[in-house]
Amino acid sequence: MRAYDTLLRRSELVSLRLEDLVVERDGWATVLVRWGKTDREGYGAEQWVAPDTVALLQQWLERSGVTKGVIFRALRNRVVGGALGAREVPRIYREMGTRAGLPPSVVAEISGHSTRVGAAQDMVAEGLGIGAILQAGRWKTEASVIRYAERMLAQRSGAAQLAKLQGRL
Repeated sequence: MRAYDTLLRRSELVSLRLEDLVVERDGWATVLVRWGKTDREGYGAEQWVAPDTVALLQQWLERSGVTKGVIFRALRNRVVGGALGAREVPRIYREMGTRAGLPPSVVAEISGHSTRVGAAQDMVAEGLGIGAILQAGRWKTEASVIRYAERMLAQRSGAAQLAKLQGRL
């Protein structure tokens, strides 16, 4: 499951259960997030998952032998264990960054929230409306989105638009 698709917090990601995943005929899926930071009552929320992510998830399930319960499990010496802990998520993300060849200074900045922040920034960069972004991240207000995308939003500010219209860019 790409946390990027679902904008999940690390605690939400590691608590996902296979029973809460519904794969559609077209290859995309939804997954029920049973609770979250902004859903202490546990109403839950359905999050969309892209077909390429579903394919990767299905590979993990086949290789890991997970058939029920939590999806993401700890690996110790290539042996699948119990549920993955939320504290492991940033370490895994940093390992992925290192394997991808990112500079050490960039890898050092990766956190368990990086996929959530990155997805929000990418949505802003692609011009998605604030309502769609709020829904995707399950935010109640625009404040977090604005904080995550502050630099990009500044480039689209009234001052930036005016400078472009005046030919100063």
